[in-house]
Amino acid sequence: MSTMPSRARALLLVLCGTIFLEGIDVAMLAVAVPSIRSDLSLPTSATAWVMSAYVLGYAGFTLLGGRAADLFGRRRMFLVWLSVFLVFSGLGGFADRGWMLIVARFVTGVAAAFMTPAAMALITTSYEEGPQRNRALLVFAGTAAGGFSLGLVIGGLLTQLGWRWVFFAPVLLAGGILIAALRTVPAEARPVRTGGFDLPGAAAAAGAMLLLAYGIVRLEHGTTDWAWTAGAFAAGLLLIAVFVLIERRSPAPLVRLSLLRRASMVRADLGALLFVGSFFGFQFVVTLYLQELRGWSALQTALALVVMGADAVIAPTLTPRLVNRYGNARVVLGGFVVAIVSYGLFLQVGPDWSYAAMFPTLLLTGTAFALAYGPLTIAATDGVPDSEQGLAGGLLHTSTQFGSAVGISAVTAVYGLASAGTDGGPGATLDAFRAALVVPVAMVTLGALITALGLRTRSPRRLPETSAPATPVSPPSPQAARPAPSSAAPSGTRPTSAA
Repeated sequence: MSTMPSRARALLLVLCGTIFLEGIDVAMLAVAVPSIRSDLSLPTSATAWVMSAYVLGYAGFTLLGGRAADLFGRRRMFLVWLSVFLVFSGLGGFADRGWMLIVARFVTGVAAAFMTPAAMALITTSYEEGPQRNRALLVFAGTAAGGFSLGLVIGGLLTQLGWRWVFFAPVLLAGGILIAALRTVPAEARPVRTGGFDLPGAAAAAGAMLLLAYGIVRLEHGTTDWAWTAGAFAAGLLLIAVFVLIERRSPAPLVRLSLLRRASMVRADLGALLFVGSFFGFQFVVTLYLQELRGWSALQTALALVVMGADAVIAPTLTPRLVNRYGNARVVLGGFVVAIVSYGLFLQVGPDWSYAAMFPTLLLTGTAFALAYGPLTIAATDGVPDSEQGLAGGLLHTSTQFGSAVGISAVTAVYGLASAGTDGGPGATLDAFRAALVVPVAMVTLGALITALGLRTRSPRRLPETSAPATPVSPPSPQAARPAPSSAAPSGTRPTSAA
C-alpha cells in the first residue's frame, strides 16, 4: 500500500473498513448469543435464527446485490446500503423481543449483500488490473478475516458490558466509514442501461437463493421435518431453471449466461465455497471442542482462536509476492495443501491437549486462509469487464456465504450422527469431534483437486464489453490509474495465472 498514491490508499482504507465491519459484526454476535438468549428468554429455535437470519439475508441477495451495483452505480449502492446496515444494526441493539432481533439481523444481512459486492467492485474498477489491483484485493480479503478474528475477542469483552453493545459498536464504526466514504469514494456517471430492468430475472434469482439458503440453514439447525427442507431445495432448484430460461430470452438479462462459462471464474467461485466452508466448519468444531469438552469460556476460546487472524498480516505482505512470482493457481493450491495439513493435524486431538499442541494447527489455518482466499478473489474477477465487476463480486460472495452455511451444516450433521446412540461420555464426544473434522479435510482436498486443474490453463483474455456497458468508476487519481511500482512485484515476474 505504501507505493499507492495517498487518495488511492484512503479509498482502499474505507473499503476495507466495510469488510472489516462485516466480519467483526458477525463474530461479535456469535460470542454474544448465549447472553442474548438468557436475557430475552429465547427458545432454542429463536436463538438459532438470530444467527441464521443474517446468513439467510446475505446469501439470498448477494447475487442480486452485486448486479445492482453494476446497473445502478457502485458508489450509490455502497452508500445507501451502508446506511441501511447502520440503522438496522442499531435497531437490533434496542430489540426486546426475539422476532425484532431476527428481523433486524435479516435486514442487516440483506444490506451486507448489497454493500459488500459494491465495495469489491469499487476496488476492481478503481485500481489498474495487475499488481496494484491484486494487492488491493489481497488487503481487502485479509481485512475480512482479520475483522472476524478480532471480533471474537471484542465481542467477548463487550458482552461483559452488555450484549446490546455488540450491536451499538458496529453503528459507531459504520458511521465513521460512511462519513469517510462520502469524501473518499469518487463520484461516477450514471450507468447506461438498455432494454429496461430484468425484474422477472431478479425475482427468480432472489427467490432461488433464499430457498436454497433456507434449506441449508434448516440442515444446520438439525431439523427433523425433512419434508419442508426437501421442498425448499426442490423449489430453489426449480427457480434456478426458471431463472436460466428468463435470462436466455431477456433482451437485457440480469446475468449474461456466457459469463458463467468462464472456467477460471467457476473454479475460483467453487474453490471459495469449499475453502470458506471448510474454514468455518473447522472453526465450529474447534469451538465446540474447547467450550463443551474442555469447559473454556467464550472469551478464552476467542483468545485461543485469534492466532488464526495471522492472515491479516500475511495477506498484504507475503501473498502478493507469491502471487506475482508463481501465479494465482499455484498460491491457491498451496493454501489448500496447507489447510489439508492443518486440519489433518487436528484429527488426532486428545481430551487434554495443551494450547501449545493446538497452536500449530491454528497458525497454519490462518496461513492457509491468507494464501487461498485473496488469490481466489483475484481469479474470480480477473478479465471480467468493468460493467460486470459487481456481478463477479456477487457470485464470489454468494459462493462464500453458501460455503460457510454448507460447512457448518455438514459438520453439525456428521457430529450428530457420530454422537447418536452413544453414552455421551468424553470419549464418545471426542470421537464425534474427530468424525466431524473429516468434513473440512474432505472439502479442502476436493478444493485442491479442482484448483489443480487451473495449473493447465493460461491466463484468460479480458472479455469484450457487452453492448451499452456501465460506465466504470473513475480512479481515485490520475496516478492511481497507472500501475504503481510495488515492492511485492519484482521486475521480471510472470503474469498471474487464473485459479
